[in-house]
Amino acid sequence: MWADSREALADLGLADADRVLDVGCGTGELTRVLREETDGTVVGVDADADLLAAVGQPTVQGDATRLPFADDSFDLVVCQALLINLPDPGAAVREFARVATDRIAAVEPDNAAVTVESTVAAEPPLARRARRFYLDGVDTDVALGDDAADLFRGAGLSVVSTRRYDQVREIAPPYGEQAVRAARRKATGEGLESDRETILDGETTPEELDRLRERWRKMGRTVVDQMGDRAYERRETVPFFVTVGRV
Repeated sequence: MWADSREALADLGLADADRVLDVGCGTGELTRVLREETDGTVVGVDADADLLAAVGQPTVQGDATRLPFADDSFDLVVCQALLINLPDPGAAVREFARVATDRIAAVEPDNAAVTVESTVAAEPPLARRARRFYLDGVDTDVALGDDAADLFRGAGLSVVSTRRYDQVREIAPPYGEQAVRAARRKATGEGLESDRETILDGETTPEELDRLRERWRKMGRTVVDQMGDRAYERRETVPFFVTVGRV
C-alpha cells in the first residue's frame, strides 16, 4: 500500500518515536513500513497467532480492546484497517490512548467511497451495486474513514490531522496470476456467492442477489474475453484516511 508514497504518514512523528505499537498488524504490512521509517522498536500485536508468524519479532498476541501492556508503554500506537472491523471501535481507541504516552494514529478506509473504472462498461455500476448490498449486510462501520476523528475526540484525544491517501489498484496487460484469478471469479460468480450470507444479513432479498449474480457473471465473461484480446483495463481507488491524535 505504501510503495509509492509515505507522505500521509508524516504526522505520525515516527522520527521521535522510540517505542511504537502496531495494533491488529495481521501479517505485518504496516509494521514493516513503520520499522523502515523509525530507528525505534516497533511491536506488532494481533489476536491471530498464525498471522503474527509472518511479522517478525517483536510481536505479542492480544486483543485490540484489551491490550496486554501497562499504561503509557508506547510513544505511538497505530492501526491500519482495524477499526472498520470492530463492533466497538471506540473501545479500541480508548485502549490505544491508555497505553500511549503521546500519539495514536488510525489508517482507515471509507469502503463506501471506493470507485471503479473499467473498459467493461457494465463493471463500475455492478461493482457499486454489489458494494451497497455487501455494506448493508455488514454489522461494523466499514465506511468509517475520516470519521475516525470523532472516535478520537470521544476518547479524549485532540486531533492533530486527518490526511487522505488513495490506494490505487490497476489491472492492465500483461496480466498477472492474481488478475486472471479475479476475472475467473467474476465469470463464475464465485466472489458474490462467497459473500452471500453477509449480503443476505442486510435488506437484500435472495432474488435480488441472484439477479445481480447473473449480471455479474455476464460481466465477468466479458472481462475474460477482453483479457484474451489484451484489451481489459481496470482501476480501483480506495480512499484511506490517516487520522492522528494526541493523548
